[in-house]
Amino acid sequence: MKVLFCASEALPFAATGGLADVAGSLPTALRTRLIGCRVVMPLYESVPQELREKMKFITSISVPVAWRRQYCGIFEAKVGNVIYYLLDNQYYFKRQGLYGHFDDAERYAFFSRAVLEMLPYIEFKPDVIHANDWQTALVPVYYRLFYANNDWYSGIKTLFTIHNIQYQGQYGYEILEDVFGITQNDRGLMEYNNCVNLMKAAIEASNWVSTVSPTYAEEILDPWFAHKLDPILRERSWKLSGILNGIDVVGYDPQTDANLFANYSVEDKSNKAVNKAKLQERLGLEPNMDAPLIGMVTRLVSHKGLDLVKGAVDEVMATTNAQFAVLGSGDWEYEQFFKEMQAKYPGRFVLCLGFVPELARKIYGGSDLFLMPSKSEPCGLSQMVAVRYGSIPIIRETGGLKDSIKDCGDGKGNGFTFQTYNVQDMIDAINRGINLYNNDKEAWEVLVDRAMKCDFSWGRSANEYIRLYKQLINS
Repeated sequence: MKVLFCASEALPFAATGGLADVAGSLPTALRTRLIGCRVVMPLYESVPQELREKMKFITSISVPVAWRRQYCGIFEAKVGNVIYYLLDNQYYFKRQGLYGHFDDAERYAFFSRAVLEMLPYIEFKPDVIHANDWQTALVPVYYRLFYANNDWYSGIKTLFTIHNIQYQGQYGYEILEDVFGITQNDRGLMEYNNCVNLMKAAIEASNWVSTVSPTYAEEILDPWFAHKLDPILRERSWKLSGILNGIDVVGYDPQTDANLFANYSVEDKSNKAVNKAKLQERLGLEPNMDAPLIGMVTRLVSHKGLDLVKGAVDEVMATTNAQFAVLGSGDWEYEQFFKEMQAKYPGRFVLCLGFVPELARKIYGGSDLFLMPSKSEPCGLSQMVAVRYGSIPIIRETGGLKDSIKDCGDGKGNGFTFQTYNVQDMIDAINRGINLYNNDKEAWEVLVDRAMKCDFSWGRSANEYIRLYKQLINS
């Protein structure tokens, strides 16, 4: 079985978010299961020089972009056991930052067309092309319109994965022909809610659509989550499913993580206390091992549930002995609020503004509880990392949070959960976590053991993708 994984970013070459983690980890897990998976992405200006030096130039081709043709250089790199193709065009990709440019529509139209045009030149005909998010949404669209009836390309199946439905690639009709090279005859495939919508087109054109958790696949059929795409998704629900992402369990391993103050494992957790004490010292928190330390590593934006946190902090601080360590940046409103809380509760509440990867690891390793009260969360990564480091998540049951964290009230779960988007419900979940930590150390240790033994490896996810690929090939 051969799979081509198309992504606008992938570790270790370029990353802005979770998609890069997926594109850097899932193909590796597929290759170890003898799946011929290769990855294709743009060659951005930000790709580090040391990685560029290891690339091999394959060839250059001319790619149609509507009425013009553009140069595309094909470079090959190998990371572990996975082959990556990086497509070069300096006009489109020699820029600062990956996204947010005025001509993103044209940039990713070029990339999507180049993905298909390069295949005969790399002598790799995939059984499945796996496209991801709006930046590669035109890959299944172009395949259906221009390549499916070509003898060399015939028989390829397409899968489109939605990582975050909020970002759909919406543009005015004026670019349909001039930028995308798609005629008015196919306007019906592209248009949605009075504009061109690339994600909608990919949902229609692909053989199958997946999301990054089973619950998110259900949620996006609901207007509250779907950002207006729910009608088309309900029409196409017969070809929609969700597979929960995994994490890199080698990179995220408290036994070997060099970012921690001291390493520990599920078999010997004694050094977790060292991490807590050192974290309290570094952040200026009171050196109190009896105080449950609640960590947050998050973007400070509304959909992360920070309105609930704003409504809860004073009550939690007044009625419990908890400490808070928050790492992140985002909207001014939330940054200011957390600064005020730090001033109001010195020694018990600290905000670390920005994103510092090594400090994030130290918060995972040093906190007792980890708060993620998201309004929506397609998959989520932090809750899986938290349990691996023995920091017990407190989550709202949405998206991948619901699929990965189960309430421990039944004696089997790995965290504390609440359902409704409500301040008091979140406070109740926090209080249950604090009370267990304070009043039943034996039960707490059993919970930490159970959490750290959870399997969130990419191997589990890869097996589900393989089943889906086989289903597509045989359909």
